[in-house]
Amino acid sequence: MTPVLELADVALRYRGSAGNVVEDVSLAVEAGHSLALVGESGAGKTTLLRLLLGLARPTSGRVRFDGSDLSLRDREQMRRFRRSVQCVFQDPYSSLDPRRRVGATVAEPLRSLGIDTRATAGPKVAAALERVGMPADAADRYPHEFSGGQRQRIAIARATVCTPRVLLADEPVSALDVTTRVKVVDLLAELKQEQGLTLVMVSHDLSVVASLCERTAVLERGRVVEQGDTGQVLGRPAHPYTRRLIESVPRLPA
Repeated sequence: MTPVLELADVALRYRGSAGNVVEDVSLAVEAGHSLALVGESGAGKTTLLRLLLGLARPTSGRVRFDGSDLSLRDREQMRRFRRSVQCVFQDPYSSLDPRRRVGATVAEPLRSLGIDTRATAGPKVAAALERVGMPADAADRYPHEFSGGQRQRIAIARATVCTPRVLLADEPVSALDVTTRVKVVDLLAELKQEQGLTLVMVSHDLSVVASLCERTAVLERGRVVEQGDTGQVLGRPAHPYTRRLIESVPRLPA
């Protein structure tokens, strides 16, 4: 089966940097499956997400979408890509425009991708907000009127309103309290199952990874040191770095 998203021997060096931020990374995500990117801060997780989103161009190697090399200059391919691949960001307080009503924010992908106009987007916006458990009047209100967990639900509604095939999530629950975090994780699991979403998620929280992702890739200093089935990677890690990462997770005393 052809992966929906793939990195093949990718390296990236930012202008002026002494070395590559990521080096010789190969990852593949099949349609309907889920992959977690884990590692310490600075390991290169968010950089890989930017590459997968088409927001950065690799210095070497290839980013592939549906088996074809992703070309940022190919407008038609990038339009198909943007419709198929959406993202949820870490901080729901900064990812939503406080000056725009929620309905307009959620409708933005529909308008920018040419799927609907302002006049025709309403039913899809209402359905997306209902799907993530928001009240019926949410579209007419502003982001500051909602809690952090509700704002992240709004962000998920915006990312899924155009029914993408792939959802990329950058630490989607790290800014939330524990109770809200559980609810958002449950929501992502439901959307993944109901819509057949392919999920790629950056997370420091290994319990979230275990709940949502079938496969896990472990990054250290810009390189993938271990990847495979999540149960195998987290339960029987082969690389010393992965073992140290797991051992560093706080545990309640017996």
